Amino acid sequence: MQCPIARGLERVGEWWSILILRDALNGVKRFDDFQRGLGIAPNMLTRRLRALVEAGLMERRRYSERPPRDEYVLTASGRDFQPVVIALMAWGNRHFAPEGRIFRLVNRETGLEADPILIDANSGRPMSDRVFKLTRNQA
Repeated sequence: MQCPIARGLERVGEWWSILILRDALNGVKRFDDFQRGLGIAPNMLTRRLRALVEAGLMERRRYSERPPRDEYVLTASGRDFQPVVIALMAWGNRHFAPEGRIFRLVNRETGLEADPILIDANSGRPMSDRVFKLTRNQA
């Protein structure tokens, strides 16, 4: 597909993959830790990790030979997914958390809570201004 949104979704797969990436962005690397944190079936986790490695978002690194054990580390492409996770969190907190926010975004250096918004780097305007539209490049 030509659409970058469709291409991105093709790489990420489905919601388990986004949650795996979320946890990896928070420092989770080992299979058992992903499984315990997500409550995901081992066969599903194996498939999703394999797909994320094949898509270039994560890489497998051996940390033990006996028994053979691997950890899963984000690539540069996987780390670049962080703004997407943050945007989904902010959107979900704003519209689908009637009990209140479950997750907060905190600045590691200051300890202050952040209120994320997407900003256009060229104009400095929030992307929610409704002055932006998607257009197709003309070849």
